[in-house]
Amino acid sequence: MKANEFNAILDDLKRRRIPAAVKQAVVALLDKKAEKITVLKLKEVSQLTDYLIICQGNSSRQNQALADHVVKSLRNEIKIKPYGTEGERAAEWILVDYIDFIVNIFLPETREKYSLEKLWMDAKRYDFSMAG
Repeated sequence: MKANEFNAILDDLKRRRIPAAVKQAVVALLDKKAEKITVLKLKEVSQLTDYLIICQGNSSRQNQALADHVVKSLRNEIKIKPYGTEGERAAEWILVDYIDFIVNIFLPETREKYSLEKLWMDAKRYDFSMAG
């Protein structure tokens, strides 16, 4: 990721009307090179949570590093801890639950299989990804 592209994504993120904790989670994912980061605002369309963060890594090891970094970053910067986590063992889909938002970290084929973006098509969508 080139520095100017990274900074452009951060500038875009800062302009969005998204809670600070969600923004910090996205920054943490970007720090560890998560791919195809999408934030879905579910507030008006579901009682599940207010926001879903969806991204992918290239390996189960990277997915675990992404999840660990999000937890550490939110603990240090925002002073919050997850309510729970699931999927760390296989790391094909790691879910980190902060009640008001949920971080979903997938392997590409697992993300495609479950298609959360299609499931929540009515949600407002924010994409934070590198251009090609």
